[in-house]
Amino acid sequence: MLEQRDETVVNAFRTGYSAEPAGVWVAPGRVNLIGEHTDYNDGFVMPFALDQRVTLAARPRPDSVWSVTSVNTGRTEVFDADELQPGMAGWQAYIAGVVWALRESGHDVGGADLTLGSDVPLGSGLSSSAALECAALTALVDLNELTIEPLQRAILARKAENEFVGAPTGLMDQAASTLCVEGHALFFDCRDHAIRQVPLADPALEILVLNTNTPHAHVDGEYAARRASCEEAARLLGVPALRDVTDLDAALAKLDDDLLRRRVRHVVTEDARVLEAVAVLEQGRLADLGPLLDASHVSMRDDFEITVPTIDLAVETAREAGALGARMTGGGFGGCIIALVPTGTADAVAGRIGEAFAAAGYAAPAHFVGRPSAGARRIA
Repeated sequence: MLEQRDETVVNAFRTGYSAEPAGVWVAPGRVNLIGEHTDYNDGFVMPFALDQRVTLAARPRPDSVWSVTSVNTGRTEVFDADELQPGMAGWQAYIAGVVWALRESGHDVGGADLTLGSDVPLGSGLSSSAALECAALTALVDLNELTIEPLQRAILARKAENEFVGAPTGLMDQAASTLCVEGHALFFDCRDHAIRQVPLADPALEILVLNTNTPHAHVDGEYAARRASCEEAARLLGVPALRDVTDLDAALAKLDDDLLRRRVRHVVTEDARVLEAVAVLEQGRLADLGPLLDASHVSMRDDFEITVPTIDLAVETAREAGALGARMTGGGFGGCIIALVPTGTADAVAGRIGEAFAAAGYAAPAHFVGRPSAGARRIA
């Protein structure tokens, strides 16, 4: 049965195209539970899919034209096969990029009429773009009766974002939007793409996701600098990637540069925290995730230096308000935090953070309870 947010998209499709869609597909946003800046170091991450999602209604066309309408913007964009050129501007580039990636990989993809809507918050680090790509890809795979296994779908969606849109993201976002299972987090090995579904449920606890509404500042340059320092440290240590450091103390002793030592310490200890998180969750000890979240945040703040005052205030206030643990989530320099809180207290904890923000002169944050949800799929 379709939810109201899905019905809105279907009704907009009917109005716009004077026809019924052939189907309705969804793909979720995601939040990273733990494992930050480990992906490009060939390490481990553990995201989970959110209930917030992109809904897409579509039907095939007999030509090589794609018409895409956004319920959110009220705009319709149309492009044909000749316009499938990397570098296309506009939000429709994410859809065009998926068509391009499928065709570049040898799949026969015909035209389509599509209408989409999204309740994944934009600009908050919850992967609204990956949700859009994965919803479009899932719909086009079904409409064109293609056989593509789930991980390969995620890889194709990343190809669209990397090579067509031009955003140098890793695979985690598309993997989470494609592969996640309801009630679970996704343990993902960024080197060999091995996955494991990890239970993420405890009736006594819930996960607060709070958007600090902090504009991301200097993200591109700072991100590039962090990545370059990690690669330089790996070179000096003689390992393919920091994931391969097995003796942290010995590695730190080999490095003369204190900044490189701190960057290495974050990545190596963060990988270890992801593995420990898998262990405690598989044993049903969700409460024991709290100290790992706390340690992750301290490491991001002190060793990787990617937090900002609003983020730190939100994390500190969440703990003071009763969270078992809290940390920044995402690439840093703004965006969201997550906090593990007793069930039913998320609003109260978020309220305390809002009061602290008001007292500090910061813009009001937004929040919701993160419910581990299923990946991209057809719902009608």
